Amino acid sequence: MSIDQAAATLRRGGVIAYPTEGVFGLGCLPDNLAAVQRLLDIKQRDVAKGLILIASDAAQFDGWVELPDDLALPPIDPTRPVTWVVPAGVKADPVVRGEHSGIAVRLTSNPAARAICDAVQSPIVSTSANLSGQPVATDHATLRREFAGLVDYIVPGDCGPSTGPSEIRMLTTGEVLRPH
Repeated sequence: MSIDQAAATLRRGGVIAYPTEGVFGLGCLPDNLAAVQRLLDIKQRDVAKGLILIASDAAQFDGWVELPDDLALPPIDPTRPVTWVVPAGVKADPVVRGEHSGIAVRLTSNPAARAICDAVQSPIVSTSANLSGQPVATDHATLRREFAGLVDYIVPGDCGPSTGPSEIRMLTTGEVLRPH
């Protein structure tokens, strides 16, 4: 029932903490700009930096990305998650994409994160569970200590199958913006 509770929290405009491929993430529905702003406030993150969206299926990114006909998101590699910076679609508000013209997206391989996206039939915001400039929460004890009073729900489950934050690359050029 944890996935149902996470989905209900997101639909109500809440912010959740949840496992991703390599680290715990903080998330909300990207079309709820009040929730996005609250997440940025919790994380103490500058809106100009932008956020990542994750989805279980590329179709969930419809409207969020505007891929040219000759480009597609590569298939998921569960052992090496890659976040792709792609041309932003009409739904990609500057509060989500920051000062960038593109938007960062990833097809997630983590079972809990995939199930959450499926349950809300939408991508969700995915930013690492840490205050800006601080270490990322990589275990449940740290996650609860730092975020229990700040987020609306902490999704049980483990990170994996990778370790650490995802690599970030430009889809059009392959340029690595953040190594794995």
